Amino acid sequence: MQTFIFGHRNPDTDTVCASIALSYLLNEEGKNTIPKVLGHLNLETEFVLKYFNVKAPDYLNDTKIQIKDIKYNKKAIVSDRDPILKTFNFMQQQNITAIPLVDDKKVLSGLVTLKEIAKYLISGNKDRVDTFYQNIVLCLEGKELLKFDDEIIGKVLVASFETKTFHEEVELSNDDILIVGDRYKIIEYAIDSKVKLIVLTGNHTIPKKILKKALKNKVNIIISPYNSLETASKVILSNKISSININSKPVTINNKDYRTDFLALANKVGHTNYPVVNKKNECLGLIKVTSADNYNKQKVIMVDHNSLSQSAIGIEEAEIVEIIDHHNLSSIGTNTPINFRCMPVGCTCTIIYNMFMEKKIAIPKDIAGIMLSAILSDTLVFKSPTTTDEDIFAASKLSKLAKVDIDTYGYQMFKASSSIGNMSINDLINQDYKSYSIGSYSLGISQVMTMDFEEIEKDLDKYVAKLNDLKSGNYICVVLFITDVYKNGSYVIYNTDAEEIVLDAFDLKEVYEGVYIPDLVSRKKQMLPALLEVIEKKV
Repeated sequence: MQTFIFGHRNPDTDTVCASIALSYLLNEEGKNTIPKVLGHLNLETEFVLKYFNVKAPDYLNDTKIQIKDIKYNKKAIVSDRDPILKTFNFMQQQNITAIPLVDDKKVLSGLVTLKEIAKYLISGNKDRVDTFYQNIVLCLEGKELLKFDDEIIGKVLVASFETKTFHEEVELSNDDILIVGDRYKIIEYAIDSKVKLIVLTGNHTIPKKILKKALKNKVNIIISPYNSLETASKVILSNKISSININSKPVTINNKDYRTDFLALANKVGHTNYPVVNKKNECLGLIKVTSADNYNKQKVIMVDHNSLSQSAIGIEEAEIVEIIDHHNLSSIGTNTPINFRCMPVGCTCTIIYNMFMEKKIAIPKDIAGIMLSAILSDTLVFKSPTTTDEDIFAASKLSKLAKVDIDTYGYQMFKASSSIGNMSINDLINQDYKSYSIGSYSLGISQVMTMDFEEIEKDLDKYVAKLNDLKSGNYICVVLFITDVYKNGSYVIYNTDAEEIVLDAFDLKEVYEGVYIPDLVSRKKQMLPALLEVIEKKV
């Protein structure tokens, strides 16, 4: 089974590049992993991937358990052309009480239950056949003697009268199916009448003279090994399963639907069996309510975060097999022991670099380039207080593998990401927004890296209004930091009620919307701890 690797919901360069790099490393070891992202890429990350010609990971909406993850019966499908007997035997074999029917294009055409088959056997029309020639051969375990028609529709007659009486009392036509033994005068009469089908019982044969006439009159003939009574019952069971009372519009479940939605539907509808279909309405099998607890969880590896609130929707339904991170520990838990690697470094990709070295796996140029980019991004080209000697060492090695100059490339990267001209206020605030719990309260912090604060300043009132909107429910404070990497500081915008919190947190003499704080660049080591200290005293 594939394992997805992803970072937090608002992907930054470290989140994306760590997912790609770790996936490459694990796949080199023979594992089957795929990097994913949980949101739109920012300008910086797009620049990095394009610069080193690396494909962006596909978007992952959630890790909730879907119908495709449940072990439902994928064999439980029959053609609506199949005979009743074959369908019944297959249902017995599969131990199911209902089965979906499909047409020749595998599209769902109905659902039949054992109850309806039983009703047909007890009170159904035993005189009429609506089936195919091969269905009759199959159900009789018979032999094909003459075949002119694929489809056989007609009234069933058993030649039980005396020959003379049969000739006088029974008028045959092309709409008749005659079951008869070695009574050749009746057989010849039936051939002259051009009946639809003759079923010859007891493995008897037909004289060449009569057979020649049957060939001329295009009369279908099948040889049955059974007596007349047994043959008659099996001929009826050769009817197409779709010819009995079926549910032509059953309640279905899509293979991409969520398990939780299926259980809610089943609870409302009250059925036991549901056909599973895809978006083309092609039937994929049958799911029973009792099968809902037999499923495979999506295996995932989390990078650059270890918080449920920042992870994929439905992460609680996934199987977390590993976490690689450089943040403080959250309240995440797992049912079984996992590999958890968390180090006090400036970037997740620094940890992954060490993993490459430990496993003695060579780092190709493109992977080295994106890992270097992540380190430069998270450490703000080593200006962030989160920077460690390990980050600097890893970056120096990776820059040689990527064949780029750190200072020159770092400036290009931040310059490419600093443009905010085409971004809405909502998009800009949410591109790197994180929520933190403080008891029963929450704190929201957004950080934007740009050298164009002047562009934001033009709409300062609108930014404040948006932050005021975000401060709802149990939020005590929402703050936006606009960080200028090369100026090495941040401008601060906050919701109106948070003025005193910002003033005290950063020990300012005065505070106002857009106030500039020098040397303030790290959310993890500077912004978050300072705000938490003040807020915890207030709540």
